[in-house]
Amino acid sequence: MNAKDIRDKYLNFFKSRGHVEIPSASLVPENDPTTLFSSSGMQPMIPYLLGQSHPLGTRIVDSQKCFRAQDIDEVGDSRHTTFFEMLGNWSLGDYFKKEQLEYIFTFLVDKEVGLGLDPRRLYVSVFAGEETQSINGQPISQDNETVKLWQELFSRFQIDAELDQRIFPYPSKKNWWSRSGPPDSMPVGEPGGPDSEVFFDFGEEHELHQKSIWSKDKCHVNCDCGRFMEIGNSVFMQYQKIADKQFKDLPAKNIDFGGGLSRMEAAYRNDPDMFNISTLKPLVNWVESLSGSTYSNEVSKVSLRIIADHLTAATFLIKDGVLPSNKAQGYLLRRLIRRSVLKYSTLTEKEDWSELSGIIEVVVKIYGNLYFNVEKDIIDISKIIGEEIVKFSKTLKKGLTQINRLINRNKTISGQEAFDLYQSYGFPIELIQEEFQKNKLNFNLDEFNKFKEDHQKLSQTLSAGKFKSGLADHSEIITKYHTATHLLHASLRKILGDHVQQSGSNITGERLRFDFSHSEKLTSEQIESVSKMVQTQIDAKLQVTKDTMSYVDAVKSGALAFFGTKYPEIVSVYSMGSFSKEVCTGPHVENTGTLGKFKITREESAGSGKRRIYAVLE
Repeated sequence: MNAKDIRDKYLNFFKSRGHVEIPSASLVPENDPTTLFSSSGMQPMIPYLLGQSHPLGTRIVDSQKCFRAQDIDEVGDSRHTTFFEMLGNWSLGDYFKKEQLEYIFTFLVDKEVGLGLDPRRLYVSVFAGEETQSINGQPISQDNETVKLWQELFSRFQIDAELDQRIFPYPSKKNWWSRSGPPDSMPVGEPGGPDSEVFFDFGEEHELHQKSIWSKDKCHVNCDCGRFMEIGNSVFMQYQKIADKQFKDLPAKNIDFGGGLSRMEAAYRNDPDMFNISTLKPLVNWVESLSGSTYSNEVSKVSLRIIADHLTAATFLIKDGVLPSNKAQGYLLRRLIRRSVLKYSTLTEKEDWSELSGIIEVVVKIYGNLYFNVEKDIIDISKIIGEEIVKFSKTLKKGLTQINRLINRNKTISGQEAFDLYQSYGFPIELIQEEFQKNKLNFNLDEFNKFKEDHQKLSQTLSAGKFKSGLADHSEIITKYHTATHLLHASLRKILGDHVQQSGSNITGERLRFDFSHSEKLTSEQIESVSKMVQTQIDAKLQVTKDTMSYVDAVKSGALAFFGTKYPEIVSVYSMGSFSKEVCTGPHVENTGTLGKFKITREESAGSGKRRIYAVLE
């Protein structure tokens, strides 16, 4: 089986057990200022985990596109990627631990309905408890219920599942899940809970394990020797943080399962190198052919892995509306492209690196119509990435000149100088080391690591700041801004024409940003007309109503459904009087009169054929 086969088999397994399939949400969370990207399947489900009824019921299954920026520096080994698909199943107050563990165990080991993995190759972890955290005034204890359930499942195959041999308890750092990490890192209001991970054993004989410095230590599933790979995680989403070290029960006990599609395929193939799977191997082969390098070479292997992953991620980010820039999501996209170019420059003697953009056609055709409008997206995305490669090529050549200047100086390079190259030009430290070693020169690596560590601490502090207000996507001001985007969308269509379609939006506690299709700069008269029309609807105090219906009926009724390209069979439709009607899942006020004063503060280009409006509520 390839990735498509495994994805289909997983979705069909859970649909046959009463789950309804929903499409993947965008990689850029709509109107959620707490995070830059969808890094797990959980993020789009937050409202329902907190108690809101899902229009499709209590059993959900999906394959969610994910991007994890924190893994960028890890890419290059055999198992880290920034982009991946997370297979997920959800119980929203329906079944809980017993049914969930039986479902996922069956899918993993049954040859007819699942992957047919050898159960003796599977190991699990459970939550060991956390005495410093309390639920309803009592310390959160070890999850012995899950231990017993796993022991019963393994016993069906005459496998003795003892603690610290087949079942491994770990504290919250390893076996607790929330969007923001372990309990102490969670903001007030955030849902979370203990989890139980499943690991696949590639065996002591495989090469990574034999070479590992940990290979002689006592073996356990969370060791970094490479023998084990996590392939799935059942989160028992049952708690909500209410104060420091204090939790309460959520309105219902929920299941949030996530399993990496790539990792499942690696386990199915019994190959610990994820870059040999069906969605990545063709990309590695394509770059090999283009550059003349070989995957068997250990140095080239790292670069080939980075290029395959990063340009896959870049393709999906651009598809979901991100463009290269120096801010937020655009900065991460630019970093992915530039790092790919840098690695490609080490693989080839060619002067023209723009040919690397040809990989986009391979990426798009691998995933096909599931995520792409194939022919159109190949052209559009290749153009954006090609232009960025050309721009960076000039910067990169300047960086190489800078390295040569330091080499010609013929003395030790300082950690500060090395970090400047790393930060300003995107040079990874191994390339700097390689260039200096060629010339029998050294630099202060400890000093470089100190600068890098300080920079990472600053980045983590800034990132953590995104959670300081808790679940901002459900705060009063975010709800108001989200509602205002509907009025803005309808007003733009009435004044500029029906060709206007929403192509993206972003909301913070201070403003809204709305992207839409339109080829010309708005005149001051048009901006004023749009602003007045929105304000008129606010002053009219329109009732906001919600209806649940099939997607087909929603479109027939006149509801707009432009954001994204795929919708579930049953959708929520929000109407604001007779002025606005849209398919949507976000939070909304009950009456437009609560929005206050609406003001457009800026209008600008958002790329070819797109405009962007910034607005505030006063």
